[in-house]
Amino acid sequence: MAKIWGKMWALMGLLLFNSMCNVSSLSVNVNNIECVYEYVLYEGDTISGNFVVVDHDIFWGSDHPGIDFTVTSPLGNTVHELKGTSGDKFEVKAPRSGMYKFCFHNPHSAPETVSFHIHIGHIPTQHDLAKDEHLDPINVKIAELREALESVTSEQKYLKARDTRHRHSK
Repeated sequence: MAKIWGKMWALMGLLLFNSMCNVSSLSVNVNNIECVYEYVLYEGDTISGNFVVVDHDIFWGSDHPGIDFTVTSPLGNTVHELKGTSGDKFEVKAPRSGMYKFCFHNPHSAPETVSFHIHIGHIPTQHDLAKDEHLDPINVKIAELREALESVTSEQKYLKARDTRHRHSK
């Protein structure tokens, strides 16, 4: 029985971990080009995030070209691109699973610090969810526990009634 509960907790932990683990936040100094990689498990997952050039108002004049941001698929295709910006939000559907590349290009000679956040979102399909045959052993154990609990409750009521009877007899 402990084995079934362990598997159930492991499954719930895995689902919780899966929903939380696909988040990356980081700050990088961009001298020329800096890239970060993130693995997308499933085709169709949502890749979203944002980035901001830190303190750009202090250092940038009106002639600063801004930085460029590119998201590249595992096949090398550009799936998202922004040019000459100090930051923005983005969201794309992954055309396939695999390693995606997120690159920041700073054409200016002064290094810039970019703070960014990437999230890979996955909404499970019916195929990903547990089937009845996976849940049957758990349901059996839950029914067994319910019966055992009922037995304990019944025994407690019996012992309480006996205790009350013995207290009244002298």
